[in-house]
Amino acid sequence: MAPVAMRLAAQSLSDAQPVPFWLEDPGKPGALPALTGTEKCDLLVVGGGYSGLWTALLAKERDPARDVVLIEGREVGWAASGRNGGFCAASLTHGFGNGLARWPGELPKLEELGERNLDGIEAAVARYSLDCDFERTGEIDVATEPYQLDELHEMYEEIERLGLADGLELLDRDAVRAEVDSPTFLGGLWDRRGVAMLNPAKLAWGLKRACLDLGVRVYENTPGLDLVSVGAGMGVRTPYGRVLARRVALGTNVFPSLVKRVRAYTVPVYDYALMTEPLSAEQLASVGWKNRQGLGDSANQFHYFRITADHRILWGGYDAIYPFGGKVSAEMDHRPETYLKLAEHFFRCFPQLEGLRFSHAWGGAIDTCSRFSAFFGTAYQGKVAYAAGFTGLGVGATRFGGDVMLDLLAGERTERTELEMVRRKPLPFPPEPIAWAGIGITKWAMARADENGGRRNLWLKTMDRMGLGFDS
Repeated sequence: MAPVAMRLAAQSLSDAQPVPFWLEDPGKPGALPALTGTEKCDLLVVGGGYSGLWTALLAKERDPARDVVLIEGREVGWAASGRNGGFCAASLTHGFGNGLARWPGELPKLEELGERNLDGIEAAVARYSLDCDFERTGEIDVATEPYQLDELHEMYEEIERLGLADGLELLDRDAVRAEVDSPTFLGGLWDRRGVAMLNPAKLAWGLKRACLDLGVRVYENTPGLDLVSVGAGMGVRTPYGRVLARRVALGTNVFPSLVKRVRAYTVPVYDYALMTEPLSAEQLASVGWKNRQGLGDSANQFHYFRITADHRILWGGYDAIYPFGGKVSAEMDHRPETYLKLAEHFFRCFPQLEGLRFSHAWGGAIDTCSRFSAFFGTAYQGKVAYAAGFTGLGVGATRFGGDVMLDLLAGERTERTELEMVRRKPLPFPPEPIAWAGIGITKWAMARADENGGRRNLWLKTMDRMGLGFDS
């Protein structure tokens, strides 16, 4: 980073509050009391992020008489569900390319299910009056290097060959800059319907209210400590009591699973974001962005960015930090060296916004797995179901995961449970120090690929063949 650029980036961060912008909302609901004593229910949902909230809501929609309890270790939406960028995507496979590489025969069905899932989220937003700034404006994948432009064209041609290009539009340099103006943009691929933008914390809080309205009993500051078989059902111990349930759905994602054998399939990766102060009318005009799409660049180490309801810009991504040992720690929630790097990248993308300041800077842990999209399973003779490994795509895909868990707990064969994606698991991560070294080498190789026209070296090609990797 040049000295002048570094100084300007540092100045832009001088007032940034080290808290997630979305969670610092005066409308944030108060925490509900912790569970004390013994509760009994038909279904216990562990985790008060999107995964658990959607599962509880769908369970009551399927059977209003079902007795459902949800427990959350801190407060609903406190972790990844309240810290993400608010991109709610239809894709269940972490993008078309990843889906084509892993489930080519199922991809049309997976795309259809993903579209239906996003439609279901949009319908739930309307049905339950979820005040979460939901806007189905789509997302543009932008190219900032010539090789990325070639890759976008190749991807579009493959999508078109499979008959899945409805709603997609290739944009040349002038067309993409007419949408959002950056001198770094060479072209783009606009998915007009496949992504919605929203306020992530408000979605979590709205789902909490909807669950309560349907009769779900929600306990916050109530972590599940262990899981045991109790007669024909299951028991989960909490700090001040326990829950006895016929069935249990685990939506704990990045946190250690209560089914210990599942833990090797995920690792935490820390992602970071900045939020600007609101843009003036002149600043908005200099950028354009009238159609309010989400954007992401096409590098291995990519940025994602979007505009909020009050005309701020969220700018995140690029660095993805894996802590040795895979431990989730509050100390990792902030990383000033990453904030500085992100700020410099922001002004390189939008030089016309020089002088704009950042109001918030924060980070959080994402649960990633070796195939970059969710996996599913059961334990304790089908009395427990889990979904994890969403790899940053959980805003939308967790609702699909909730449906899968409920199908599995019911012992039903459905179009979801018949999917190879649902029936098979990714490769687990190796133990330390192999995992830390392997992820570090992969990150280095990905950065080199970005610097060398996207050319993947032998290490990355080997990881691709093994179905292992690391996604920034």
